[in-house]
Amino acid sequence: MALSDIKSFVAVEHSGAGVLSGPVPILTAAVLWGTTGTTSSLAPAGAPAAGIGSAGLVLGGLLLFLSTGTRLRCTRGEWWLVVVGALAVAGYPVTFYPAVARTGVAVATVIALGSAPVFAGLLAWVAGQGKPTRRWAGATVAAVTGCAVLVLGPEMTGGTAPVDLVGIALAAFGGLTYAVYSLIGGRLIAHGHSSNAVMGTMFGIGGLLVLPVVLCTSTSWLHTGRGIAVALHLAVFTTFVAYRLFGYGLRHTTAQVATTLTLAEPAVAAVLGVVVVGERLPIASWCGLAVLALGLAFLTLGARDR
Repeated sequence: MALSDIKSFVAVEHSGAGVLSGPVPILTAAVLWGTTGTTSSLAPAGAPAAGIGSAGLVLGGLLLFLSTGTRLRCTRGEWWLVVVGALAVAGYPVTFYPAVARTGVAVATVIALGSAPVFAGLLAWVAGQGKPTRRWAGATVAAVTGCAVLVLGPEMTGGTAPVDLVGIALAAFGGLTYAVYSLIGGRLIAHGHSSNAVMGTMFGIGGLLVLPVVLCTSTSWLHTGRGIAVALHLAVFTTFVAYRLFGYGLRHTTAQVATTLTLAEPAVAAVLGVVVVGERLPIASWCGLAVLALGLAFLTLGARDR
């Protein structure tokens, strides 16, 4: 991606393009995030789980920060929100990726992404941002259920595996961190700040916070062409482009709705697994995919109707 392309992409927020409204940029970001699992699986053998995610955040956070276009000007109270948001951003890769290593992609994905909308709804309610609507609750229940059946479908007939409580806790904490920085980002954007500046600042600081994780773990995987390609994909597409879109989407969509819409991510990951990796999904998974799609469609139509 050339510098001119990045500048053109950043300018989209100010262009008033109708296509980037409501849930569309959120769903597009979810599609990009859905490539994370397939991409990280292509990393060289022995690459540390936390190191892979942190490297993508460091590079992607730097891109987001350098391309903000406008400086974030906050009150003292808002800066505290930025700091908390940056800590949450840094917390995601150091909890979710190790959770994947301990529990597997399926369990970690369901717990992290499935818990994020619940955390977002509860935190927003506690913070006085309004009680979750019935449409959101119904769509979220359907989407989370469909997500669970979709991802866990292949394991339903494979017997029971030992439960890794640490891995489950890490995945749930990853879902909490995602909900926290989504809510904070949405609140700052609702206060009139540029979504580019908000996301660029939070992710820039978050990238600096996880830099020691990259330096303190093995970096030999980054010395290979495959490792560099994986890191660049995670940085440019699943961090820079995806969070530009996510930030813009938060300007028109509540964080509660946004975190539910991003349950499209495991659906994309599952389809990529079938098409790219050659995996096979049982009928239960396809049924879960259908339920997930219906839940997201119901929520998307509701978001556009407002």
